[in-house]
Amino acid sequence: MRRGEPRGHWILLSLGGLVLAVLLLMDGFAGGTVGEAPRADPGHSGPAPSRVTAGGPVVNLSGGVPKSLRMPAKTIALTFDDGPDPEWTPRILDVLRRHDARATFFTVGSHVAREPALTRRILREGHEIGSHTYTHADLAAAPRWRARLEMDLTQRALAGAAGVHTRLMRMPYSSRPDGLTAPEWRAAERAGEDGYVVVLTDRDTEDWARPGTETIVRRALAAGARGEGAVVMLHDSGGDRSETVAAVGRILDRLQPQGYRFTTLAQALGMPPAEVAVPARERAVGWTLVAAQRAASGLTGTMGAVFSVAGLLCVLRLVALLVFAHVHMRRVRRPAGRRRRASGPPPPPGGLPPDPFPPVSVVVPAYNEEVGIAATVTTLLNTDYPGTVEVIVVDDGSSDGTAAIVESLGLPGLHLLRKPNGGKPSALNAGMAAARSEILVLVDGDTVFQRDTLRHLIAPFADPEVGAVSGNTKVANRGGLLGRWQHIEYVIGFNLDRRMFDLLRCMPTVPGAIGAFRRSVLAEVGGVPGDTLAEDTDLTMAICRTGRRVVYEEKALAWTEAPSSLRQLWRQRYRWCYGTMQAMWKHRGSVVERGGSGRFGRRCLPYLTVFQVLLPLFAPAIDLFAVFGLFFLDPLVPVVSWTLFVAAQAAAGAYALWLDGESVRPLWALPLQQFVYRQLMYLVVVQSVVTALLGARLGWHTIRRTGTFADFGGREQSPGLIGYR
Repeated sequence: MRRGEPRGHWILLSLGGLVLAVLLLMDGFAGGTVGEAPRADPGHSGPAPSRVTAGGPVVNLSGGVPKSLRMPAKTIALTFDDGPDPEWTPRILDVLRRHDARATFFTVGSHVAREPALTRRILREGHEIGSHTYTHADLAAAPRWRARLEMDLTQRALAGAAGVHTRLMRMPYSSRPDGLTAPEWRAAERAGEDGYVVVLTDRDTEDWARPGTETIVRRALAAGARGEGAVVMLHDSGGDRSETVAAVGRILDRLQPQGYRFTTLAQALGMPPAEVAVPARERAVGWTLVAAQRAASGLTGTMGAVFSVAGLLCVLRLVALLVFAHVHMRRVRRPAGRRRRASGPPPPPGGLPPDPFPPVSVVVPAYNEEVGIAATVTTLLNTDYPGTVEVIVVDDGSSDGTAAIVESLGLPGLHLLRKPNGGKPSALNAGMAAARSEILVLVDGDTVFQRDTLRHLIAPFADPEVGAVSGNTKVANRGGLLGRWQHIEYVIGFNLDRRMFDLLRCMPTVPGAIGAFRRSVLAEVGGVPGDTLAEDTDLTMAICRTGRRVVYEEKALAWTEAPSSLRQLWRQRYRWCYGTMQAMWKHRGSVVERGGSGRFGRRCLPYLTVFQVLLPLFAPAIDLFAVFGLFFLDPLVPVVSWTLFVAAQAAAGAYALWLDGESVRPLWALPLQQFVYRQLMYLVVVQSVVTALLGARLGWHTIRRTGTFADFGGREQSPGLIGYR
């Protein structure tokens, strides 16, 4: 980071990532709720004490000695586990209200946090609430700290949702007293020490298995002589509970006419009310938990939708790029005569065709480029272009030996222009002012051309509608893993995009490494702008708004030295991204303009906004959600999605490499690129957006050159010279 840059965006990024991770983990923890289901034998050492297994379904341990309680005659306590559920709990409440019956709901704390209004309705309609842990945890197998956490969080959730705590609890996976194991009893004892009344059941309907309405009713009414009271276990969550809803209505219809009373456990057993009001401080703490849990749940749902939409957009973009690339390839590679007739209007009657090889001025802005400037200048002048070529090197106040090296070359057609340091745009404008040709080629000081590059780059100007030409930039230092990643990005990302932009006539960027322009067009837009950090993008957008064509020439190859370290890459891409957003904002008015300007704005700017700003902005969160899915959702979905995404990218990459005449061998690095390089590029976008929102102005970042082309200064250049293909 440069000295003086704001550090607040790093704090915001860190806090944002931390909050997102915490919320996803919270929802993942709460999402452990699965409802009743068969469980493996925990390997218990034996049953609970006989005084408990032979007793009633309600166990009070408040005095240190367990007291088993049974329901009075003709008194039924309908108990519902695992809720509240937004679909099934209201239906059960409606049935109970129609029959003027009361029940006890053993709620899961995370469900309470997600459905606070439904929790309040349960209490408002005279029913009773007990605890069923926060995530439906097996307390018999959980360590003591986890059991305490589960119960405490449930009380917090009840306090935040309804302003109460509860004295009742039912352990998940428990059933009748005679089935209580020793580990379950130890868990029940710990709950009793904390002041809970432990509730089991007389009649376990096992409705969670959906055995059928009649079976649920039969199990609820079974066991015992007529007139016997009972605690009946049912479920209002954890799956389709339509059978339970129907069974509750039939149970009430059968037993109420016989004088049975359906009430809460506390009322039936003459105990104090299960709910205890809590002070305001406890309610505030609980409300915080409820709010966080609801936010986490909402975030997970939103992230799932974003994950799907982002995946669909990426697939559509990839398909569109391949289709446009194929059409572009067929168009530019058809016979020259047919291409010429299609590319522009014929010359006027009696007029002369344009000069196919007009004089060319090449402007090279250079600031501390001593390690590669000789190679750049030598390859520019060592060309098979038939026309006149002059090369103007603008030394922008270099503090190294750049100017001395240029002077020492003594090549014909080479000119050196010295000026105080003023930045790349000022150097380009100074070089353009000194140039003598109508066609100007702007080249970075770390770039080398092949012998035929200029000839291919100038050829499209035979069409008078063409105002600028983008060449095909190649990564030269692609030997290491980082170099391969950038090579893949240049070929798949940049050049596939340029083929599409060429066909749609909305090219956003002629790269600084290789671009050709008409002097008259540059004068019309006021030269190279200096008020954004992506002067090449800003300039290209301005030219597109004039209605002139900006085309892509795949055969005009330029080899550039890419950053050789992650730090250098970050600095370069940070400037590119921030500058591109500046240019997009500067030219936002083109979206509502008419003619060529409007065509550019309506086609290009939305595309850049979606695929270069919005999707990368949300991509780190989407990746984090994918990791979340591996642990807390169906892991098959993120694994299959990622595999298909990489496979599709590999197929597109192979086609793009084939179009550029490149080997497909570097694609082995593509999967690794998804884990490091892609995330780095996304974080660049995130930081750039935060920087823009904070109103900070980013300064120029210089990239340290490693001298990739230092050995090529005097060599004869040819398409096969640089051995990286």
